[in-house]
Amino acid sequence: MSTGVLALLATLPIVVVGVFLVGLKWPASRAMPLSYITAVVLALFVWKVPGAQVGAATINGLVSAISLLFIIFGSILLLNTLQESGGLQAIRSSLTGITPDRRIQVIIIAWLFGSFIEGSSGFGTPAAVAVPLLVGLGFPAMAAVVAGMMIQSTPVSFGAVGTPMLVGVGTGLRTAETEAYGQALGFGDWYEFIGFGIANKVALLHFSGGILMPLLVVAFMTKFFGKNKSFSEGIAVWPFAIFAALAMTVPYLIVANTLGPEFPSMFGGLIGLAIVVFAAKNGFLMPKGPAWDFEDKSKWDPEWTGTVEIKNIDAKTPMSGFVAWTPYVLIGLTLVATRMITPLTSALKSVKFSWSNIFDTGINSSWEILFSPGTAFIFVACITFFIHKMDAPAFGRAWKSSFKTMLGAGSALIFTVPMVQVFMNSGGGALGYDQMPIVLADAVANLAGSVYPLFAPLVGGLGAFVAGSNTVSNMMFSLFQFGVGERIGVDPTWVVALQAIGGAAGNIICVHNVVAASAVVGLLGKEGLVIRKTIWPFLYYAFLPAAVGYSIIYTSTQGIFNLGTIIAALIYLAAIVVIATNRSRLAKLPPIDSNKNVGA
Repeated sequence: MSTGVLALLATLPIVVVGVFLVGLKWPASRAMPLSYITAVVLALFVWKVPGAQVGAATINGLVSAISLLFIIFGSILLLNTLQESGGLQAIRSSLTGITPDRRIQVIIIAWLFGSFIEGSSGFGTPAAVAVPLLVGLGFPAMAAVVAGMMIQSTPVSFGAVGTPMLVGVGTGLRTAETEAYGQALGFGDWYEFIGFGIANKVALLHFSGGILMPLLVVAFMTKFFGKNKSFSEGIAVWPFAIFAALAMTVPYLIVANTLGPEFPSMFGGLIGLAIVVFAAKNGFLMPKGPAWDFEDKSKWDPEWTGTVEIKNIDAKTPMSGFVAWTPYVLIGLTLVATRMITPLTSALKSVKFSWSNIFDTGINSSWEILFSPGTAFIFVACITFFIHKMDAPAFGRAWKSSFKTMLGAGSALIFTVPMVQVFMNSGGGALGYDQMPIVLADAVANLAGSVYPLFAPLVGGLGAFVAGSNTVSNMMFSLFQFGVGERIGVDPTWVVALQAIGGAAGNIICVHNVVAASAVVGLLGKEGLVIRKTIWPFLYYAFLPAAVGYSIIYTSTQGIFNLGTIIAALIYLAAIVVIATNRSRLAKLPPIDSNKNVGA
């Protein structure tokens, strides 16, 4: 069978997702079984993969789905515990004390707090923390999910204490030849090559894309969920949004080039959070005039709301903002401690479910139960019972409603993750074809030729879209990307860096991340509507850093005014023009209906 036909067939599981989930707006619980069946049929009858291998991949997927449901349960339990204790009401008051403007609140919580959580834990945890917190503050569930997915970009490559780089790229790229290549460049060992030969390039490319991400988050929120359905109301806060972007990305870039790949997102998010909250409290670059808010909930589109009902429950005794926020502080500290204190990490990882060499296929499955972020959420929820002086019936209600929401997410994830595993484990069949993702990537490389660096992030995004993980995408494609770089005669480390960028951006549209984020706020069945919105920031984030990378790669041979420079300049120029002309568009809109003045 020709490479082209094989590549077209390999797209079918993804096409099914696009048609039924995104196009026809089917819920994931209906669309993903079709995608799973498609992947199984292709694996068995086209790739000629043994049935035992398909079964082993499915089992591995089911174990992964259970581990995701555990995280979902933990995050919902913490949210429900805070709701029942009155902590959410106190948190809402504390944030309103900084600013009642929803545009600023989403930057602080999704972009900065989410980046810190991503840096310390990764694996979709920011959505499990930030998304329900936004809903608890009064955001529409879909607005919270879209914001939570959009920030799954800049911080992701250095999430979970650098796992996508150190494990993803480090494992996927390592061969005797690539080790020799790193040594020839003067790097003393493999860690140094990954950390300061590739990861620093990744940080620079993320910087180029991340500078506009908070502004995009706010603009999408006002466009899709505001009364006037206008990008302009979001763009109006551009000084603060770009300031918030730089407050995170400048420390992020410095840390990546000095301390290594473990800490950029964690320190960038934390430093940015301190700077931006201080600035907001003191009115620095804050929008003038009335605060922007959503319409009354009675006027919301029914598609925006989930089944998780956030109630305004006051604490039985007065609760300070510090005490109310303590559970989230403990989440951050717990995640950092369990991932950076080596003896503790080893002890937690030693308790796990594992099944090695399933059905003699070489496929292994494991679940490190105590190391899971879900355990951290449950642990902190139990501590919150005492800190917030709850009674047993209230805590019981939190557990009951959390179980109910988790079970609803299971019907979608039980097919989503096994489909991914079958798709990725489709190599080694009787006909000797490469696994489906590699077949697709190879077809893209052959079509693109010397302009391939512009498309390298799309390959990384494909990996993350189907796998739900930047780490897995990097593991799958890093060596392939390195080889393409050598084939077209450019520095292959830049092509690998572009792979990591795409792998991060792919999290914005990844199906099972969207399912998980939707589940924690009861928005199951509307995943396609979320992806319809997040596909645009994904394309932005794939192509702008790609253009910057292309410019860097080809400046020495094509000069500074090459195709990449032109594309990047046009994107930035378009952003400048939109910002510069926004005042006139904003003047044509009805005034913001709010009595809450936020100007300094």
